[in-house]
Order: sequence, then structure tokens, then C-alpha cells
Amino acid sequence: MNEQQKAYVLRSVEERGVRLIRLWFTDVLGNLKSMAITPPELDNALSDGMTFDGSSIDGFSRVQESDVLAIPDPDTYELLPWADPTAPEARIFCDISHFNGEPFEGDPRQVLRRHVTAAHDSGLTFYVSPDVEYFYFEPLTPGAEPVPIDDGGFFDHTTNDVTGELRKKTIRTLETMGIPVEFSFHEDAPGQQEIDLRHTDALTMADSMMTLRLAVREIAARNGVHATFMPKPLEGQQGSGLHLHMSLFRGDENAFYDEDDGYNLSPTAKAFMAGLLRHASEITAVTNQTVNSYKRLVPNFEAPVHISWARDNRSGLIRVPIAKRGNPLATRIEYRAADPACNPYLAFSLILAAGMRGIEEGYELPEEADANLFEIDDDVLTKLGISQIPQSLNDALIIMEKSELVREALGEHIFEWFVRNKRHEWRAYKTQVTPFERDRYLRSL
Repeated sequence: MNEQQKAYVLRSVEERGVRLIRLWFTDVLGNLKSMAITPPELDNALSDGMTFDGSSIDGFSRVQESDVLAIPDPDTYELLPWADPTAPEARIFCDISHFNGEPFEGDPRQVLRRHVTAAHDSGLTFYVSPDVEYFYFEPLTPGAEPVPIDDGGFFDHTTNDVTGELRKKTIRTLETMGIPVEFSFHEDAPGQQEIDLRHTDALTMADSMMTLRLAVREIAARNGVHATFMPKPLEGQQGSGLHLHMSLFRGDENAFYDEDDGYNLSPTAKAFMAGLLRHASEITAVTNQTVNSYKRLVPNFEAPVHISWARDNRSGLIRVPIAKRGNPLATRIEYRAADPACNPYLAFSLILAAGMRGIEEGYELPEEADANLFEIDDDVLTKLGISQIPQSLNDALIIMEKSELVREALGEHIFEWFVRNKRHEWRAYKTQVTPFERDRYLRSL
């Protein structure tokens, strides 16, 4: 515990008249959970944690071993900008632990902390900068199709730009909470938006992702709009992705940069990429964790399908962006498969684990695939050794269940619960009869 930061938090709560402190954490699927404490309880919470019943949280404890501790991380203390100014509120992210101080196996934040610590012990810091896509809809009507709040496309702007105002309010909120935004714009589909966060270490970014998702929905709701991070809410339009720009640093030096390489990629970067490509199918059930996620992962809708890499080619799984003015610090890779409905703690954990496996075992990077892969027949791609990521949640789970890397990276507790939960989701999905099926078969069969 950083005693200086703890003292700052206690002083800030007193000086700003904070009435409630919300302790945040997530369940295994990445749903934000919260409990509120009053200022007199904060000192004790920071020192000893707050006890709660873990059996009430999906993927946490069984009933017979239910109680766990929420340990606030004082470095994550921030005021909530949307709270009543006459009764200020703050939030602090928590790590979940056993009573003996050991990390709780069902806590996604502790899983990511374990992986970033292991990388740090190897002299490496994992940085992430996400491009987060999402939709704004008119208030939802049960049983009706969602209605986008605009008909805009890429970078559209008008003098009466409702979505622009919502994005502006969201950006101001994030900046107020210490989350730097690189830029934002209207995405390709009607009602679709993108906010890109400036790079930081993976644990801080996972916290920032959780904050962004809440801030987007909170501000939209206060303005009579429904915001969603559902990967594919509209048929015939592109879905929402979570494009992750990533790099490893050794101190102040970018471990992905090599000035003597044609792509300025170091052996470390190439091995990391090779690890991601080799284990991509194994981690897809976590980076794309819903049935709906796989409606996005189809050709010709701006989403990757093929396990390949290239420089500045958006049809492959990994893109190597061209760094502005050859800046060594800007050399990075972009992983394009994930979607914004994932649990960022677990997604970042598996991406880092796959990349580090590539580095540790010296994986060799396959040849670059710089053609538009959407225009090449599957049999030709197979002959070239280019396979596809799983095409359904069921396919992804079958591959994940066989993965030693994923089981080890997540830990037995989360691995078993996640597979069991997602198997249940798939079985529920299989029983549904859709309008597509009725329209196609009801009259003709």
C-alpha cells in the first residue's frame, strides 16, 4: 500500500466533501460491480479491505467458501463527474483477495496484475492503446429493431451533430477522470462512434476501459439516448471492434523497435506477433465472448477473419501501423479481432500471455500476407497456410478447452467457470428460432 497515496485519498475525501466512495470490481465476464461506503469506513477499507459475499458474484466463490475481501487500490481514486455536485461521489477500483492476503483466483484484475508483474520481472512493460467502437440508438422499444440516432458515416460532422455533442461530453468526462483521449469520430455505420484512448500500461488501461464503458452509457442515458457496446447490433452494417495497439518497453526504450529492420520491428516484436498468431484461435472465446461477437467476424465488414499479419493491411488479424516520421516510440502492432464487449482484464491477460510465449520459446513469424485476403478464395488461402479464427462461439470454446496456454493464463478457477458459462450461453442460443429461419423456411418447407 502506498501510504502517501492513501493519505492523499483520505485528505481529498475530507476536503471535497465526498459523501460516498464506490468500490468497483468486475465479475469474470467483465460486468462492473460496485458497493458504496461512507467516508468513516474508508481508512479501514484501504488498510484491511471490505468483506463481501463472493458467492453472489458470477464466477466468484461457491457458497461454502463465499467471503472475500475487496482491497481498494488508492492509485485509482477519482471523483465521479456525473454525481450530484451537492453530494460528491468517488470511485476506487479494487483487487479481490482471500482473508490471508492471497489474490483471489476468480478476480480478473488479479489475473492481469499477475501477467503484467511477470512481464515486469523480465524487464518489460506492456502498453495498450485501444480504439473503442460503439453505437448510439434512440430509446429502445421492446421487440422492435434498434434505431440509430443518425445516418452518418466515417468522420461525418454537421452543425446539428447530436452524436458529436455526446462524444464531446464523454471526452470531457474521461479527461476529468484522468483518462487521456487521443481522438474521436463518427464511425462508418449509422449511429456508430469511436473513441481512442492514449496508450498506458495494461492494468491502468483495463481500468480505463471499464470507466469508459460506464461513462459512455451514463452520459447517453442522461441525454435520452441508448449506448451499446454490443459487437453487431445491426444487420448489414459493420460491427463494433476493439482494435488494440500494443507495444513492450524496456525502461524508456521501445522493445518492439529495430532501426535496422525493414519494418522497424525487433526480434522481440516479431516473436510476440508470432505468439499471438499461433495462439489466436485459443484466445478468441475470451476476446470475443458472446454469440453475437461472431456475427461481426465475417468478411467485407471491416473485421479480421484470417490469421495473418501485414503492414497497414486491415484484412488480417495483426496490422503493423506505419509510425509517424519513423518515431521509434510509436512502433507498435495492432490486434484487430477483439470486440468491446470483452472483459479487458482477461483479454489483455491472454494477449500478453500469447505474445510472451512467443518471445520465451522463440516462435518464428510467418511471411507477411499483404494482399486483400477478403478477395482470395479460402482454398487458396489454405494452400498458403493462412487459416481462419473460429467462426462461432461454439468453435472458439472447443479450441479454448484444449488450450494449455489459456488454462494456465486464466487459472483453473476462471477457466472452468468461463467455459461452463459460455457453454450454457451457446445451448440457450441453439434453441432460438429466428426471423431469418421463419422467413426462409416456414412457407417453403
